[in-house]
Amino acid sequence: MSELMKKYKNTIIPQLKKELDSLNDLEVPKVLKIAINTGVGRRDEKEKEMIQKDLELIVGQKVVPRKARKSIATFKSREGMVIGFGVTLRARRMYDFLERLIMIVIPRVRDFRGIDPNSVDASGNLTLGFKEHMVFPEMIDEDIKTHFGLEVTLVTQARSREEAVALLKAFGIPFKR
Repeated sequence: MSELMKKYKNTIIPQLKKELDSLNDLEVPKVLKIAINTGVGRRDEKEKEMIQKDLELIVGQKVVPRKARKSIATFKSREGMVIGFGVTLRARRMYDFLERLIMIVIPRVRDFRGIDPNSVDASGNLTLGFKEHMVFPEMIDEDIKTHFGLEVTLVTQARSREEAVALLKAFGIPFKR
């Protein structure tokens, strides 16, 4: 069991129960899944394979290629073309990734001043964008030929923005004051 998962069960649930006036442990919000997506645009096949390999190394499981649903002439994309990659993490892998995200990745982001609490949407989900994939610790020793950005979405079970912010603060995500 991950350290973050133990922390959630042993300290965060009782803390949020008091803070949110919940009667039951099941009323306390939790992180359901983490969705990670990246777009590859009009890159050649070799670059797409390298991006797929790097993303698989970062998340620790196989990624799914996202294909264009319809042709758009202005973007020079055709129906069925691979235009991105995505993956959904749950359970143990989700907590492992979240722990790396909070402890290692976010502090390594250049000019980071905290996450705006308004970036949590009304459903309680937080979406973070990274301009470079090199902030992840798995990329330190790798020979990087292509650079790409990615989007990480933390999907919570919170009923409101305030509950989600309280949950994410308890996990240790640094919000602006």
